[in-house]
Amino acid sequence: MTTAAFDSTRTRDWMRRFTASVYATEAELTELDQRVGDGDFGTNLAAGVRAAGLLLDRPEAPAGSAEALGAVATAFLDEIGGTSGPLFGLLFQALSRAAEGSDAGLTTGALAEGTAQGLAAIRRVGGAEPGDKTLVDALAPAAAALRAARDAPPAAALAAAADGAWQGVRDTASLTARRGRASYLGERVTGIPDPGAVGVALLFSAAAGTVRTLVPHLPGG
Repeated sequence: MTTAAFDSTRTRDWMRRFTASVYATEAELTELDQRVGDGDFGTNLAAGVRAAGLLLDRPEAPAGSAEALGAVATAFLDEIGGTSGPLFGLLFQALSRAAEGSDAGLTTGALAEGTAQGLAAIRRVGGAEPGDKTLVDALAPAAAALRAARDAPPAAALAAAADGAWQGVRDTASLTARRGRASYLGERVTGIPDPGAVGVALLFSAAAGTVRTLVPHLPGG
């Protein structure tokens, strides 16, 4: 039976650890994106969590888990440019809507539903499929792990999602990019993980703690 749903406090703490993880790894994210993309992913993701933090920490901060995640979605959808902002915004928006439908707060079922809906929205808007070397390659295994762990407490389910996402990150290193700027670089990006996939893995890992460096999670780490 699913227990220990994430209330507003636990959800906001998760988002704060995500923020801290992005700040701690921003330089590494930037370096990865300089090798496969425009070099702005770390900066954009940091701007997103910064804008989200301003909404979450204001005096009239959102009360529930759904509202907190909705505020994060608003920050990414409205404030952040590039490709990453809107796509992460769609994921947070889907998680917020799933939490709205749960009287208990952010349950494992709501996490599974929200992540699945976010994945569907991102694939619909961005056109990426698994195997294209994008954030979808981390989000799809995370969604599968959450679906398989629906009877586990949210913390355990999110840990499984993080494991799946990091494996997806490592798998992207051997993929040929079929989306974004990396698709124009051919074999030059072989061996380099997708930065967007790393961002997804950071999100799920932050449910348990702050990620200080990407090194242990990447190929060769």
